[in-house]
Amino acid sequence: MNNNYITVGALTRYIKYKIDNDVNLQTVYIKGEISNFKHHSRGHFYFTIKDEESRINAIMFASSTKNINFEPVDGMKVLVKGRISVFEQTGNYQIYVTDMTEDGVGNLYALYEKLKKQLASEGLFDQKYKKEIPRIPKRIGVVTAPTGAAIKDIISTINRRYPLCEVILFPSLVQGKEAKDDIVKNIKIADTYNLDTLIVGRGGGSLEDLWAFNEEIVARAIFECKTPVISAVGHEIDFTIADFVADYRAATPTGAAEVSVPSKEELKKIINQYRIRMTKNIKTKIETDKKYLNKIMDSYILKSPMSIYEVKEEKLSNYIERSKNVILNIINSNKIKLDSIKSSFIFTSPIKMIEKKYNDYNVLVNKLEILNPLNTLKRGYSITKKDNKVLTSIKNIKTNEMIEVNLSDGIINAKVNEIKEN
Repeated sequence: MNNNYITVGALTRYIKYKIDNDVNLQTVYIKGEISNFKHHSRGHFYFTIKDEESRINAIMFASSTKNINFEPVDGMKVLVKGRISVFEQTGNYQIYVTDMTEDGVGNLYALYEKLKKQLASEGLFDQKYKKEIPRIPKRIGVVTAPTGAAIKDIISTINRRYPLCEVILFPSLVQGKEAKDDIVKNIKIADTYNLDTLIVGRGGGSLEDLWAFNEEIVARAIFECKTPVISAVGHEIDFTIADFVADYRAATPTGAAEVSVPSKEELKKIINQYRIRMTKNIKTKIETDKKYLNKIMDSYILKSPMSIYEVKEEKLSNYIERSKNVILNIINSNKIKLDSIKSSFIFTSPIKMIEKKYNDYNVLVNKLEILNPLNTLKRGYSITKKDNKVLTSIKNIKTNEMIEVNLSDGIINAKVNEIKEN
């Protein structure tokens, strides 16, 4: 058997010995992101520190954890100090942390990326929402610190390029915990001033100094602002969140002022373009009106002005004639109706009705007189009855029977002696 073979434990102890005695590994400073964090019941911290390239296990004993003033969590960026050694049981090398602090810049950048992704997904950065910056503004508002270099640069640049523009300052905090709320408040106030453009920004600084312009409430205030907004934040990273949301992003306050107003040379160019356009429009208008005037002058009406009167007179005469006919028709129609009503009234008058009824009465009386049996009797006729029944035939009577003869002036009771047949 080859005596050069050694055990795993021996190799691990040798590696541990070499690492423990390497002065470069006795005190190391590492920055990275915490993952797999566990807080042991005895107070120890077990976690992994990682970056884009690699990772290393870490342990921080309770004697050291009591000295930190924050609660570590997964995803937190940290700065750690410790020594490198080997855990013999697993053979893994790890860092034994003696001190740990938050990596402010790292954590802020993580928050920046998270908010950037969120707002982008909501569409706050979309080009379709970008408002056009007016080229010739009358009033420009500025939300920034009242005493910093930013406002001085903005005012001097605008006065140099376009002194006709009014600049209104909305003094605001631009750094610190209260800055975000102050910036939002002043953006909302400025939006009520009927401004042409609003510049929001400050001078340069560290990421922490500029962080107010990476706050969500500031981004949403810029997005909701009806006035076109130019962001002007000097910063170390490429863009702040405010830059993405703003209608236009300028790298510096001076750059924002230059974008917001035209230069004198640009004004001359714009004025010249307007002059050319106006001259062309005036010439076109003159030609159009000239043609129209010539058309009117050549018209039949102007050549024969009396024709207008004649036509109108004829129309008026026709109208009068038609109106006269209409009125006469109405009068005749009403006269016919009146005559009809009059005739109806005469026919149905009370006197006429009484006379008619009286005549009808006389006719009926005459008919009754003719039909009256007494009048018949007066002419020599009689009515013969037997047992109160009128006799109409000799077959209904016998000799020696009693009869009653009704005359016009009385009644005769008689006895039948003889019956003769006609």
